[in-house]
Amino acid sequence: MQALGIDIGGTGMKAAPVDLETGTFLAERMKIPTPRPAVPDAMAEVVQKLVAAFSWSGPIGITFPGVVTNGVIWTAANLDRAWIGLDARSLLAKAAGQEVRVLNDADAAGVAEMTFGAGKGEPGTVFMVTFGTGIGSALFVDGALVPNTEFGHLEIRGKDAEARASERAKTAHEMSWKQWAKNVNEYLEHIEALVSPQLVIVGGGISRQSDKFLPLLTGLHARTVPAAMHNDAGIAGAAMAAHPGSAAPGSAAPVRAGAGANANLGTKGFPDPGLPG
Repeated sequence: MQALGIDIGGTGMKAAPVDLETGTFLAERMKIPTPRPAVPDAMAEVVQKLVAAFSWSGPIGITFPGVVTNGVIWTAANLDRAWIGLDARSLLAKAAGQEVRVLNDADAAGVAEMTFGAGKGEPGTVFMVTFGTGIGSALFVDGALVPNTEFGHLEIRGKDAEARASERAKTAHEMSWKQWAKNVNEYLEHIEALVSPQLVIVGGGISRQSDKFLPLLTGLHARTVPAAMHNDAGIAGAAMAAHPGSAAPGSAAPVRAGAGANANLGTKGFPDPGLPG
């Protein structure tokens, strides 16, 4: 089984066909910069280009960096406000030339990591965080996803957490690893106070350099580990959501949460269609 995963980010839009049995890419991923301004029509054109680049006609899943409920976008902190209230599933299906599934980007990354990566077989409460243009979050309880948490917008010292601890904030403010790790540490302390995870999985592109900041984190109760799939998890999770079989956040239609390697999650990787998401 295979599907095309498209991962929309504040900086870039990435895609690759994915083997749903293993979570691996079947071709080299393609990345196109996110249009500026990041308005719906311009971004839909990029989706069209990504689908065409792979001559794809099978299942397609698309992530979005914000709250997604039944294909409708409700927050777009790092993209244009024109997305808010928009039926993204209809717009992007038109661009792709076929039905698509749309879900929160960190939720997709989290499901991929829980199926194939650092969270595979992990019981209890698991928190996945992605550091990039913003901060994405995914929360799991005994393998079941709590969708659309968006904990990157927790207020810390009067600002959104992602204004202090995202990868973009590190770059914009020219922080050293030690300075940035201090902000990440404070953010994760707030997360622990809220949800008490046993495991924290750190994802996003910066997770490839986890050896430079994870050892600097102190005082946390949860085991904190880098994502095994790094910045590819969003694409893999999007593809998993696209396949019929179970329900994905942001989609009223059934999609499959994974196969084969997903034995530990079963069909709990994505919530039922009737739940928010």
